[in-house]
Amino acid sequence: MNRVSLIDRNATSPERKQMLDAIHGAFGATPNMFRAVANSPAALSSMWAAFGALGNGTIGAHLGEQIAVAVANRNACEYCLAAHTALGRKAGVSAEHMQEAQAGNSTDSKVHAALQFAVRLVEQRGQVGDADIRELRVAGYDDEQIVEIIAHVALNLFTNYVNIALAVPLDFPAVALRKAA
Repeated sequence: MNRVSLIDRNATSPERKQMLDAIHGAFGATPNMFRAVANSPAALSSMWAAFGALGNGTIGAHLGEQIAVAVANRNACEYCLAAHTALGRKAGVSAEHMQEAQAGNSTDSKVHAALQFAVRLVEQRGQVGDADIRELRVAGYDDEQIVEIIAHVALNLFTNYVNIALAVPLDFPAVALRKAA
């Protein structure tokens, strides 16, 4: 059971309604995570702006969704794992590639480097070193893309923590967590 109210976009303040209407328009529904975060208009505004900004970034939706499932799996966030698996599939990533990404792996060496870095960033709480950044550069990522990978990890930590701490109920098809290798 969720630990905070799930805000109904049709029965809330004009400020919340405006943001939730935009989210509803983007998804065709209002996902429970956004309804939970709407308890704080400031937090909702921050989260939605971050999704919008990163959605227009240079690493693309495919990699963004693969990073999201790798981070969600590492943090055991069933909500984000389910949501981003569905969003990744909608963006055109195969079911097999989404499942590989969940474990931080990919058959594509460039994607694999980004996913391994993302998982390492989570596991080491940001305490990565020169060699970690060098691996991304060798894989073909530039400074802009490296910063975006870190931003995707940070945004997904925020959403993972919201969904876990507030026990937000799933409204996407469930996906089984995978044990870390």
